[in-house]
Amino acid sequence: MPDGPLIVQSDRTVLLEVAHPDAGTARHELAVFAELERAPEHIHTYRITRLGLWNARAAGHTAEEILGTLERFSKFAIPQSVTIDIAETVARYGRLVIERLPDGTLTLRATDTAVLAEIVKGKRIAPLLPSRIDAETYVIEPWARGQLKQELTKLGWPAEDHAGYTPGTPHEISLNESGWHLRDYQQQAIDNFFERGSGVVVLPCGAGKTLVGAGAMATAKTNTLILVTNTVSARQWRSELLKRTSLTEDEIGEYSGQVKEVKPVTIATYQILTAKRKGAYAHLELLDALDWGLVVYDEVHLLPAPVFKLTAELQARRRLGLTATLVREDGREGDVFSLIGPKRFDAPWKEIEAQGYISPADCFEVRIDLPQSERLVYAAASDDERYRLAATAPAKLDVVKQLVAKHAGERILVIGQYLDQLDLLAGELGVPELTGSTPIAERERLYQAFRDGDEPILVVSKVANFSVDLPEATVAIQVSGSFGSRQEEAQRLGRLLRPKESGLSANFYTLVARDTVDQDFAQNRQRFLAEQGYSYTILDAQALSLAS
Repeated sequence: MPDGPLIVQSDRTVLLEVAHPDAGTARHELAVFAELERAPEHIHTYRITRLGLWNARAAGHTAEEILGTLERFSKFAIPQSVTIDIAETVARYGRLVIERLPDGTLTLRATDTAVLAEIVKGKRIAPLLPSRIDAETYVIEPWARGQLKQELTKLGWPAEDHAGYTPGTPHEISLNESGWHLRDYQQQAIDNFFERGSGVVVLPCGAGKTLVGAGAMATAKTNTLILVTNTVSARQWRSELLKRTSLTEDEIGEYSGQVKEVKPVTIATYQILTAKRKGAYAHLELLDALDWGLVVYDEVHLLPAPVFKLTAELQARRRLGLTATLVREDGREGDVFSLIGPKRFDAPWKEIEAQGYISPADCFEVRIDLPQSERLVYAAASDDERYRLAATAPAKLDVVKQLVAKHAGERILVIGQYLDQLDLLAGELGVPELTGSTPIAERERLYQAFRDGDEPILVVSKVANFSVDLPEATVAIQVSGSFGSRQEEAQRLGRLLRPKESGLSANFYTLVARDTVDQDFAQNRQRFLAEQGYSYTILDAQALSLAS
């Protein structure tokens, strides 16, 4: 295309002209292998990374398809160095293969003996390969499958794992598809997962990741361990499985801070796995308590660092990661790739929205001016204090009240980071507040009251970011967040994307103190939404006040 929306540069960045008529299609295809870095109004900047290319290859895309996308949408010729680099990077995936011999021996085989000669010299890899079978094959220590994959990824030679998985103890599980059925993309995600091995399924919040998990369980028909973010999420998984599958209450156990049940399907929290007693992880026996044939990681982008080490030892068990975003704020995407597995399926948010499975959403950034006195306090503050001062600016309270009045009669979530700010908001609005200190039973009661319409407004902390099903929420007002967290932005918008019985579309407001680090962090958080095809409309708080 001589006048496409993309400009591919020799440093492997790609510029996308947002106003171009083909920008949406180009963004959709670009997201398969490139990561959005910056998203101002007119030109978005993507970067083509090694991990992005390997995830694309693992999901079945070839270098020819990737280059074809760039050529089809590029305004100018693609630099030769980029063409060669993409082809060579994609070709690195699978030159090393992990296999299991009939006698059970774990091996590393190379299709390129020069690559094998290079990697076996590594100080961190040599101890994992105790002996050589032939010029192309080494024996792997039985315990080292995960660690070897981690190290090879770091060296730039990611191994393709064909060593297979223990089937686990068989357990009959079937879907109860009375009045519903798996959507095409959910079934495709399940098929891709089993066809290509362990890995990650990326779906928008509200697109039915739990049903993909249930479908995978019904396919595997084996004892299953499900790891989730918190106890509320564990209870929601349990409820969904009872409703959507043949499983009974006697077959599903909860393993959390409150309950310690081990059953054929056991749902455990990340917190309990990382809990320590006398300096040691106290609940590791859960990982071997039963012969699990499937381990499901919900919200895999939040997987705590200690669980990576534990997962390195679970490579013989089939692993399914579920997430709305592969972005990790700690930069450990490579560990998700090597230990949980590569991306196996990815459905863009806008595509599922177009099919009517998630609600359309309008996103707004409301910019608020700080009074002169607060500006002076902000200017004199230390770097560590400035974000809190800007994020909790008292001027945000009036804007929240205006927006609540504007959307009277709708289900509204007011979301923030700082407890004193949330206390003030809940008191001024006269509505319930829900934070990490709210008892589990009270959380569940408030969530149900919100779903029923008895409590149409909730003030919530980050405990509501994850795995909370509030399908009738149509408005989210974000007053403060975790600095520049893109994954948090994805989760918070996700609270609004469940299809509505009311037919209302969703409105997502972020309140930002103008010309402060609050505004800088907001721009970083918005990168994820821009990558998914959402755009922000900038509103001025003063104009909002006049309009209301």
